[in-house]
This record gives sequence, C-alpha cells and structure tokens, in this order.
Amino acid sequence: MLSIINQNAKRLGALNRREIMRAGGLSLFGLTMPELLRAAGQNPKDGIERRPARAKSVILFNLLGGPSHLDMFDMKPNAPSEIRGEFKPISTSLSGLQICEHLPNTAKWMHKACLIRTISHTYNSHDPLAIMTGFTSADPKLQAQATDPPDIGAICQYVGLGPRDVPGSVCMPCYPGWGQEGYRRGGPYGGFLGSQFDPLFSLCSPNFAREPKVQNYDPVMPEGEPYLPGLKSQPDMSIERFGNRYSLLKQLGDAFRQASRSSSQDRLDKFQQRAFDLLTSSKTRDAFDLSQEPDHVRDRYGRNLYGASMLIARRLVEVGVPFVSVHQEIFKHYGHAYDMHSNNFSMLKNINLPVLDMVYPALIQDLDERGLLDSTLVIVMGEMGRSPRINASAGRDHWPQCGFSLLTGGGVKPGMVYGDTDKDAAYPTSNPVHPSELVATIYHLLGIDPHLIVRDPLGRPHPIARGGEPVLELLS
Repeated sequence: MLSIINQNAKRLGALNRREIMRAGGLSLFGLTMPELLRAAGQNPKDGIERRPARAKSVILFNLLGGPSHLDMFDMKPNAPSEIRGEFKPISTSLSGLQICEHLPNTAKWMHKACLIRTISHTYNSHDPLAIMTGFTSADPKLQAQATDPPDIGAICQYVGLGPRDVPGSVCMPCYPGWGQEGYRRGGPYGGFLGSQFDPLFSLCSPNFAREPKVQNYDPVMPEGEPYLPGLKSQPDMSIERFGNRYSLLKQLGDAFRQASRSSSQDRLDKFQQRAFDLLTSSKTRDAFDLSQEPDHVRDRYGRNLYGASMLIARRLVEVGVPFVSVHQEIFKHYGHAYDMHSNNFSMLKNINLPVLDMVYPALIQDLDERGLLDSTLVIVMGEMGRSPRINASAGRDHWPQCGFSLLTGGGVKPGMVYGDTDKDAAYPTSNPVHPSELVATIYHLLGIDPHLIVRDPLGRPHPIARGGEPVLELLS
C-alpha cells in the first residue's frame, strides 16, 4: 500500500528519501522510475560519437502477424489465381507504382514514401524481435529473454537521445503479447542491457462491439484508448482516496516544490532526482490526453484503439520522444491481426487494410502539416510476409523469406521502390534487405553509429545493429 504524505501530519518540506523512493516506485509509466533512469548515471554516452541526425524521432507501426506483401505492396496481377489472390492493383501518386485497391488513401502518399519490397530473413516468429533489433538467431518458440539484444528504443535511451523530461521510448497500446494472456513477445525491451532500458508500456482495456462468428479469423475492431498505468486506477492510499486521476501527481508536485527548498533534496542522488522530475512532468501525461485534440483530427485517425495510439504517437514525437512503437495486437479470440492462415482476403478487406489506410495517411498528413515529417521516420511493416500460394482455407501462411517495409520521412528518399522480387513474390531477385541492415539504416538516420558496441552482463561485445550496414541507397 502506498503511503501518501498527509499535509496535516507532516511538513512537506520534510519529505524524506524513503517517501520519495515510494513515489518513484509507484511508476506511473509501468516501470520502476529510478531503474528506468539509472541509465543516465552510467554515462554510456560518454565517448560515444554522435553523428548528424536526419531523424529526431521514429514511429514504428508493427503489423503483427505478418502482412501479406502480395496483397498489399507487391502485387502480381499476371500470376496464376492461386498466387495473385482476389485484389486488384491501383495506380498511386508515384508514377509506375501500383498497390492494393483497398489502400486508396495510402496510394495518394506514395510519392512521399520509400518502399522496400525485399525484407528477407529466416526468423519464423511473430515476435517483432528481428525488426526491432536486427537479431534473427533467437529461438522462435521462446518469449522475451533477458539475454535478448536491446531494441532501437533501448539504444536511444542508452545513448541519451531526447529530452530528459520525457521517456526515451514508448510502446503502445500494450506490450506485444499482452492480449494473448500475457505472452511477452521478444522485441521492445532493454534485453541484456537491463530492464531500466525498457520502454514506457501503456495499458489498454479494449472493447469489442460483437463476438466473432469464427474465433481468430473473423476480426472485430478493438475500441478504446491506451493509457498510462496509474492514471485510470490508483493503488490504495493509506491516508486518503484522491478525487481524480491527477491529484496524486499534484500532491507529489507540491511535495517536490517544498522539498526543493529543503535539505532533504540534497540527499537524493541524481537517479532518484530525475525519476521524481519525470514522475511529476506533465509532458507525457498530456500526450496521452486526446481530449485536447479537435474532433476532426480524432475522426481522421479513426475512433479505435490503433487510431488513438497513432495520434498519441504523433503527440509524443511533438514533445521529443525519440522512439515510439505501436503494435497491432492480437486480443484473445477477437482476431489474429495479420496472422491470416484462414480468411486472408476478408480479414484484409474488412479490417486490416481499412485501419492501415486510415491511420497511415492521417499520420503522414499530420506530420507534414506540422513540419515534423522531415524529422520523423515513420515505418510500417510486420515481422514477415505471407506465402505466395493461397492455402485450402483461403489463407496465406508464414513467409519470412520476403516481405515489405514502408518508410516515410526522417531522411529517406521519397518516391523510391527498392528491391525486386520474382514472379510470385516469393524471393528477392535484387537488393535483399536483412533486418539488421534495416535496423542499421534506422540508427544511421538517428545519428547513432550502427557499429556501436554494447556489452552483455558477461562482458561480451555486441554491435547494436547485429553487424548490419546501412542501406545508403535509401537515404535522401
């Protein structure tokens, strides 16, 4: 039970170390604050070369499950029906490029995008580990491991990107796997660098308008908004219950201002001090408050969990968060996201493509109008592609050998299509891109040396991009 200072019983100026540590341990961000910020005192950035950065922030929209590249961005209209599928291609704003007919709004922005058609690897897992770390040698049957390499967000925090009063990395609407009874998928973690480099994980409580007619393959849209732990439910208070979700922060803020004039503050080390500053900062809380957005903006993104998440992602970028990931989660039996072993075309047409065709154009337009697109790299992709041949259940199966990544803004070359595939989109025929090369390119755009070495607890050296080299042809 959290003990909150009773102003009638104690002088706020007498705030002591234990009370502040209790406040820090509350962790409104779903993390232990002093541990999250302990990294700043380890001085990992000392001696690290900071290069010119084209991107100040990255937003990754992970289409969890493996989006079908053949039915979206690498269509083969001349292939046999069992390969080409049901959808027709349409022209886009980029001359000579066609994409799926169910992405008409996305098609209007392809002149701004850089499309990689040849993401290729062998890691047959729905974990975003490969695309967030470049590591493809993990056991796909295992959950997230403490021995996993750190992801891009963790490295952003490790080298000290971004303002000190906001998190270095945020993951929404929940940690990947939460919707499937808490299965922690590898990817967005500090890994062997430690949990202090984990992202801020938001929470969600999605609602569903109906029960699916068929479990898993009749997807139902999740409604709701992501929120920060502690803002919708407070722990029990030993002295009083607060009247609204912000009163705790107000009391802590008042206590901090009193403590800043007392000698007790001098006894705080810099980790606890920054933890307290971050706990009482309003920037992150405000970014999650979508009531500040006009209705027409909310409608443009879509009144659903993913539209809300992407709008919050834009708001987080505005306050300087370097890395934001949004994951299209699988929630129990309400739909398998992009893992479409059955009913592939209906799942795409009725749910997945309309969601993507709303949130991606909304985000790009929003960033462009606000002058943030040039400094924000937006990535849309999944952990793999889907099999060229349609199976007996009208689905497509796992296919890590070939997939896509859609990059926009942040220093990539607009209006570019990189890589070619064979007649069935089964394998790259030119310019294959391994996830480690994609991750290296992201680091390069962020001004982080992709060859930077970090060490695991045994002292073994690991390059942060797993040996990948930036794909310089993608850069503007």
